[in-house]
Amino acid sequence: MRVIVVGGGVVGTMHAWQAVQRGHEVVQIEREAEARGASLRNFGQIWVSGRAGGEELDTALRARELWERIGAEVPGLGFRAIGSLTPVRNAREYAVAEAAVARPDAAARGYKLVTAEEAREINPALRGTFEAALWCERDAAVEPRTAQLHLREALKATGRYAFLPGREVREVAGPGAVRDDHGDVHRGDAVVLATGAWLSGLVRELVPELPVRRVRLQMMQTAPLGERLTTSVADADSFRYYPAYKSAALDELNAGQAQAPIAAAHKMQLLMVQRLDGGLTIGDTHEYEHPFAFDTLEDPYEHLTEVVESFLGRPLPKIRHRWAGVYAQCTDTTRVVHRQQVADGVWLVTGPGGRGMTCSPAIAETTANELGW
Repeated sequence: MRVIVVGGGVVGTMHAWQAVQRGHEVVQIEREAEARGASLRNFGQIWVSGRAGGEELDTALRARELWERIGAEVPGLGFRAIGSLTPVRNAREYAVAEAAVARPDAAARGYKLVTAEEAREINPALRGTFEAALWCERDAAVEPRTAQLHLREALKATGRYAFLPGREVREVAGPGAVRDDHGDVHRGDAVVLATGAWLSGLVRELVPELPVRRVRLQMMQTAPLGERLTTSVADADSFRYYPAYKSAALDELNAGQAQAPIAAAHKMQLLMVQRLDGGLTIGDTHEYEHPFAFDTLEDPYEHLTEVVESFLGRPLPKIRHRWAGVYAQCTDTTRVVHRQQVADGVWLVTGPGGRGMTCSPAIAETTANELGW
């Protein structure tokens, strides 16, 4: 079988990986010289802890298993089974963490409520003030800016994979075929459009009423911390954002403890992961209304800096990079992904939202199974 994958991000690359692993030939087409969207502009988190139960959690857990397996084959991914800690500072936040640990699926997530002292044993860099923390053993991390490069190197080594950058696919040219802006036609037994947040052009022509929206976020990265951050770190505002934490205790938190004004205005939470070079990737904000602003705003970065410094108990290293990114999210946010046959032999796979990096291996596996690869 010959598979054409359109899109060089992590969802597209994982579809290429699934096809090659199953013995097929793959051509992957990317409109940029390299992928430049949400697949690079993220935390690199394999984030199981906050996922909704049912399909979303099952997908995340399967993806976590696949990431670890692929990471063993491709060491350059920098797969690390680091887990996560969410420090809590008062009784209301503690109650939400306590309710999470009481969930029927808590063991599958690796949830455990730990004391502040136990949290510092797990992650000694957390020298700030907090009362306890929610530990999630199943969370992990990879290096988002280089993951696709290393995956492609491994794919090329099979002799059954080709990467064609700098080509924008403009039209479906027949069953299992697409034409790019060079005029070349690429034919296969199946075409997967994994175009991420690029929802205009060909995607709009094929699906004018696509049930997917775009979301913009801001993030930053620091100079090396100078010590290991042994886990990823979130704050209690993440309880408000992720569906796994819905409970009566969360309702009480929302009713009785308002977010900081800046955090509320920008729909913020703290997520933080250390890169292999020692720097910290920190975010994030959420903007849903179009048109998106073209500039980044400083207030959210100042808020995140204050939160991080309060957990670390020390000044944040110099901020070296700030950026904004856009990802595609199903308008029905309970859906893991939008997968649709849009033409004869052509399927569109998009809309995983902030779950793309986490869930991409399992999303691609499901596509491969459904298409009978």
